[in-house]
Amino acid sequence: QVQLVESGGGLVQAGGSLRLSCVASGRIFSINAMGWYRQAPGKQRELVAIITSGGSTNYADSVKARFTISRDNALNTVYLQMNSLKPEDTAVYYCYADTASSYWGQGTQVTVSS
Repeated sequence: QVQLVESGGGLVQAGGSLRLSCVASGRIFSINAMGWYRQAPGKQRELVAIITSGGSTNYADSVKARFTISRDNALNTVYLQMNSLKPEDTAVYYCYADTASSYWGQGTQVTVSS
């Protein structure tokens, strides 16, 4: 089992920045990759960014050059630095961990006002 706890969401004006954090606990040695997904009202959950245990990253086209994913293995934490936020980035952001199973955090709300 892996437990994920997110923090860092909130309300920000367009053009602003937020940093999300996700702390993993439990069977962390089994984690292959971690990432962030988001789900806006009435829309499907979509991948935002992912980082492998080796440090390779992948981003959704809509956030490239604005968002940066990183991880601190010593702290078992993955971060999502979000810059130049847009109203369309408004969503619940979920932390994700990939092992033999998939694990999800409880989600953190990000609201970007215009």
